[in-house]
Amino acid sequence: MADFPDDIFTEPDPIDPDTLANLGPLRRLAGTWEGDRGVDLNPKEDGPERRVYRERIVMEPIDPQPNGPQLFYGLRYHVHINTPDEAITFHDQVGYWLWEPATGLVLQTIAIPRGQVALAHGHATADAQKLVLSATRGETEYGICSTAFLEHAFLTESYRIEVGFHDNGSWSYVQDSAFNRRITPNTPVVFNGPARGSDLLRTIGDSTGAAGTGTINNCANGYTPWGTYLTCE
Repeated sequence: MADFPDDIFTEPDPIDPDTLANLGPLRRLAGTWEGDRGVDLNPKEDGPERRVYRERIVMEPIDPQPNGPQLFYGLRYHVHINTPDEAITFHDQVGYWLWEPATGLVLQTIAIPRGQVALAHGHATADAQKLVLSATRGETEYGICSTAFLEHAFLTESYRIEVGFHDNGSWSYVQDSAFNRRITPNTPVVFNGPARGSDLLRTIGDSTGAAGTGTINNCANGYTPWGTYLTCE
């Protein structure tokens, strides 16, 4: 558990009202940003759909936010994404980026209008060149909360974002991370090891027992040191 002071009521005094001067690594996110290099893989009944999208992100400073002795400086953000050939919204997201100068804590709140919210966290120095934040389903401090339908059909076990700052003043987030993978019932799966080819793995879709399709709502998963996953239902 974190080491919190006994006095949980007294706010810092004085509080510097200059948010931009106290944003630490988040200062470089402030502003309006646009890009058209994003690629989305969306699960569909007939297989993943790959689409290029255009992204617009607005990040605006907010007033300092004290929680008793805890003090945050932050940015309110809005992400709006559509595709080059469509005017309708492809993805919409709102929330806050927050920085606690006293501890280096960085937070990102996430809310999307499909019935899902998350609170991701990480730590960074004021001059950090990279931010890494994460949230995990089931956690009460830094977790993910979804509707009953999303829990049933499109379960999100974890969230992770890596943001890198560049010398030219721009920034980007990692899209090809090993963590950036969504597995659905239609995701192709290749079997290896002693079980490959077993009669127990032969299906209508693959009579060889060497391949299959994805999974959903697994009760447990684990990543092994030799680069494979153990999973059970």
